[in-house]
Amino acid sequence: VQLQASGGGLVQPGGSLRLSCAASGVIDSINTMSWYRQPPGKQRELVALITSSSNTNYADSVKGRFTVSRDNAKNTVYLQMNSLKPEDTALYYCNADITSSWRRRNYWGQGTQVTVSS
Repeated sequence: VQLQASGGGLVQPGGSLRLSCAASGVIDSINTMSWYRQPPGKQRELVALITSSSNTNYADSVKGRFTVSRDNAKNTVYLQMNSLKPEDTALYYCNADITSSWRRRNYWGQGTQVTVSS
């Protein structure tokens, strides 16, 4: 099983980006899917998560600006980021709780860089 994240880039303050993360391989089911980020020199933090029943939860710092969603048919999770701020600059990672060949494990994607700067 692999997670492939994409969609990062350089954007001006107030702009938008949409991150995607697709799971591939032998997958029986995907439970919670999450986005984390790690700003330069800081620890990794949870940004948003979405459960298998599409319940969502967000970090206070992104509430009202970011939206997490998933497409179960495509084994993909998205993060729509609006009204971006310089403090959103970070390496963004996707994470998923996946059952593969009857084994349940936690997987990480490779990270995609988001830079918010004028």
